[in-house]
Amino acid sequence: QVQLVESGGGLVQPGGSLRLSCAASRSWSTMNTMGWYRQAPGKQRELVARITRFDRTDYADSVRGRATISRDNAKNTVYLQLNTLKPEDTAVYYCNVVDSQSRDFWGQGTQVTVSS
Repeated sequence: QVQLVESGGGLVQPGGSLRLSCAASRSWSTMNTMGWYRQAPGKQRELVARITRFDRTDYADSVRGRATISRDNAKNTVYLQLNTLKPEDTAVYYCNVVDSQSRDFWGQGTQVTVSS
């Protein structure tokens, strides 16, 4: 089992920035991928960004150029930096990891609201 604890969400004005953090109860060295998904009201959960154990990164088209995913192995934490936020970025953001046995684990989610 892996416990994931997200933080960093909140209310942000359009054009603003925030950084989400996801701390894991196990070492990142046991994970294949670490990523962030989001789900807006009435919509399906979608990938925002992910990073592999080899540091390959993938981004959704909607955030490419505005988002950066990174990790701190010493802290077992993955970060998502979001810039130039738009109202359509409003969603619950979930941390996800896939371990070396291809098992999925999810955090509880953190709300991001972009509004003036």
